[in-house]
Amino acid sequence: MTLPPTHGEDVFDAPLRVLFEVFLDEHRTGIRAALDGLSEEEARRSLVPSATTLLGLLKHATFVEKVWFDEAVTCRSRAEIGIPATPHESFLLTDADTVASVLRAHEQACEDSRRATAPLGLDDIVHGNRRGPLPLRWVYLHMLRELAQHCGHADVLREQVLAARPRP
Repeated sequence: MTLPPTHGEDVFDAPLRVLFEVFLDEHRTGIRAALDGLSEEEARRSLVPSATTLLGLLKHATFVEKVWFDEAVTCRSRAEIGIPATPHESFLLTDADTVASVLRAHEQACEDSRRATAPLGLDDIVHGNRRGPLPLRWVYLHMLRELAQHCGHADVLREQVLAARPRP
């Protein structure tokens, strides 16, 4: 499927589902791009009192993909999916987490999300979320909000990381 741009006349004719997917993919790409050109140390650098780091943000984005497009759609438990029980835990990095491994995991989670939602319509109800039954359109809007927020966090953290680099 060819996706329309997010500006210009094409957006007026694009189905809502396509627009949701375009914006989701733009934000997915944006949060991954926050790691472009960073060292492992820079990606792990803690600049705020919370567990939030650039690499941790991407790991959390992978978690939310799996919560909203696996747990909610398939009704599998977080333990079955192999993800943490809480959002806070999803930011925590292990020694095995590298820029490359977390990028791959996120890309795979996004592909799995697309596959899980492909047969569904926006008004189809998903039953696996802890909030109770929700229409897919609600899930898409929630994910857009979540990813937009975290892309903003990533922009600020990346700016701080780059500003800390030695000047030539």
